[in-house]
Amino acid sequence: MDLVIRDAEVVDGTGGPSYRADVAIAGGRIAAIVQEGAAAGCQRPTGRRVLDAEGLVLSPGFIDMHAHSDLALLRDPDHSAKAAQGVTLEVLGQDGLSYAPVDDRTLAQVRTAITGWNGYGEDVDFDWRTVGEYLDRLDGAHGGRGIAVNAAYLIPQGTVRMLAVGWEDRAATGAELDRMRRLVAEGLEQGAVGMSSGLTYTPGMYAPDSELTELCRVVAGYGGYYCPHHRSYGAGALEAYEEMVRLTRDAGCALHLAHATMNFGVNEGRAPELLALLDGALDAGADISLDTYPYTPGCTTLVALLPSWASEGGPGAVLARLRDEETAERIRHHLEVTGSDGCHGVPVDWHTIEIAGVTAPGLAGFTGRRLDGWATARRLLLDDRLGTTILQHVGHEENVRTIMRHRVHTGGSDGILQGLKPHPRAYGTFPEYLGRYVRELGVLSLEECVAHLTSRPAARLRLPDRGRIREGFVADLVLFDPETVASGATYTAPRTLPVGIPHVLVDGRFVIEDGRRTDTLAGRTIRRTPVPPRAFTGGAARR
Repeated sequence: MDLVIRDAEVVDGTGGPSYRADVAIAGGRIAAIVQEGAAAGCQRPTGRRVLDAEGLVLSPGFIDMHAHSDLALLRDPDHSAKAAQGVTLEVLGQDGLSYAPVDDRTLAQVRTAITGWNGYGEDVDFDWRTVGEYLDRLDGAHGGRGIAVNAAYLIPQGTVRMLAVGWEDRAATGAELDRMRRLVAEGLEQGAVGMSSGLTYTPGMYAPDSELTELCRVVAGYGGYYCPHHRSYGAGALEAYEEMVRLTRDAGCALHLAHATMNFGVNEGRAPELLALLDGALDAGADISLDTYPYTPGCTTLVALLPSWASEGGPGAVLARLRDEETAERIRHHLEVTGSDGCHGVPVDWHTIEIAGVTAPGLAGFTGRRLDGWATARRLLLDDRLGTTILQHVGHEENVRTIMRHRVHTGGSDGILQGLKPHPRAYGTFPEYLGRYVRELGVLSLEECVAHLTSRPAARLRLPDRGRIREGFVADLVLFDPETVASGATYTAPRTLPVGIPHVLVDGRFVIEDGRRTDTLAGRTIRRTPVPPRAFTGGAARR
């Protein structure tokens, strides 16, 4: 054996009781599991290296179902923000906006549109245009050595619409819809696991349900899933959830609800209503899952709060409207009085908006400050060229705890790594679950929580050999101390690494060893081999 992990308390990802065992690894896979008290004659495994795991829990590697590391994995070989948490797989391409598929025009647009999420990418060679080329770029990153952790990709519907329709607020023509269907099919054939949407972000939010349904039929035909950031997490949140359930039912498509929260004052205490809606659909046969992060504030870009009409035409048009006094006053009125659709239909409370990061160095002094009104917000949008990232303090702890207990819940950080003061969820989501919500609060048992973070997301991704500790499975593993594991990241020191996670293995190789990041780059892209297309015939599925 390459490695034997001796005397670990195994929490295997199934949700069942833990057990004490030796776990042996060979060739990047779990080769043997010998439980304590095994029958006489069953020898303990030996290996070239033996790791004493006394007092530690061994679990499958954690799967971050909602990550924004699309450029971070390329620019930062260390990537301790996720590796140190025990994350061994991230799902990229979230919220309908990412960097493939693109052409030269839309690449420039999307780089500007999500500068607040990932930076502009001056230090990245954008030498890809298709989904397959982007995935190849990840696999060949850092001189061909690969990436820190594994990565899967969702086709971003907003980027697809950018290619086929542009930034106009209108229905697609028949030819444009056909092109979008082909682009989604091509991305799935090239290895994407599904499709995402950002339905409070332009231009994806301009798509009507009929258009989204057609694209979801393509996704369903290839065995993928739809992951929407739906149209409202505030006023009308329940109706927005119901819309996604109905839409995917009509399309016959699996549904995974991104960062499934109930925010703003209008939704305080209403999480049971959401879960009742989902339970009814699940009992009727729907294929639904969701992810959440264990924090109350949200995180997005400041420009995302603007009304959708103000963003029509793309980033350049937004800046022009902000410079015009009369139009800027209309924007203010929608934000403060009417309730902008970009702010989930709720009039903005500026005191809840905290600046998390800026791209212009001269604006760094705003980081960590709460906004004092529209005048300051407008100045930041213009001077930072829409690159400002914010924390939005609008969540409710009762809703967070209620939703994380649900039977189809999984974990997702929604971690934006950009900015001087990012949301602590980027560095702390998974140890926060284990330390605060398991050990301190008892919201979940340890076995339940590990299942939420491992086997459930692996099942959604249809990965047959990940997410559990079982012989023959890939050795993506985490060793942590259940008595000390905790998030070090706070709102004042958000880039602090966690404690109590001494070892993390990707593909049987240590990426974290004795609490330190090694130089190992064992991560690769996880590409779904599509089923033969049944809902779309735009191309042959790759085997």
